[in-house]
Amino acid sequence: MLATIINCALILAGSCLGLLLKGKLPERFLTVLIQAIGLCVISIGISSAVSTENTLCVVVCLVVGTLIGQAIDIERRLDSWGDKLRRRFEKNSSGGGSTFTQGFVTASLLFCVGAMAIVGSIQAGIHGDYGILLSKSVIDGISSISLATALGVGVAFAALPVLIYQGGITLLAGAAAAFLQESVITEMSAVGGCIIIGIGLNVLGLPKAPLKVGNMLPAVFLPLAYLPLADWMTQIMH
Repeated sequence: MLATIINCALILAGSCLGLLLKGKLPERFLTVLIQAIGLCVISIGISSAVSTENTLCVVVCLVVGTLIGQAIDIERRLDSWGDKLRRRFEKNSSGGGSTFTQGFVTASLLFCVGAMAIVGSIQAGIHGDYGILLSKSVIDGISSISLATALGVGVAFAALPVLIYQGGITLLAGAAAAFLQESVITEMSAVGGCIIIGIGLNVLGLPKAPLKVGNMLPAVFLPLAYLPLADWMTQIMH
């Protein structure tokens, strides 16, 4: 929960700073900061990915998990859900959409709906690794500066859904960790690291078309099935 609390604190701090610096902070400074964080995200992903003790597990889980996510089209569903929620809030607000409501909804979706929030919370809960969420916290803090200058104080209130959403996933993952083998936790972290590398590349804008990292999310959970199945097959063969 500590990383999520820090995340919320940086969103609040960034929002306050954005309100104070409204119209005074050049966009190029925010851009270069996001790029620096993108490099940090990639390095965190690499450090998690190389921790694997079973490279084949990572490859198989990532490939099969991505195919499952692509078939379900998780990325599109997340985007669609976010768009529907935004339109509903704007429709129900006075005058077709208040600035407060727009800021709150836009920031909440940006900070909550994404692979980094999910994978980071799982890593924090299962492995006690806060690196991903802390990097996300800095990105959210920087983003909240830009959002608050444009959309106002509603951005600050997005810290509440972040606390509930990320905190809930972290607590659930922590409870599940007691029932997981260390090898499973290691490979889940390694698969998650590969996905985090993809997120970092998207942050830097390197792919011509952004990687659909949301569709890769099922891969994180596949070591739960892969490792017992691999052990069973090994026993049969011997």
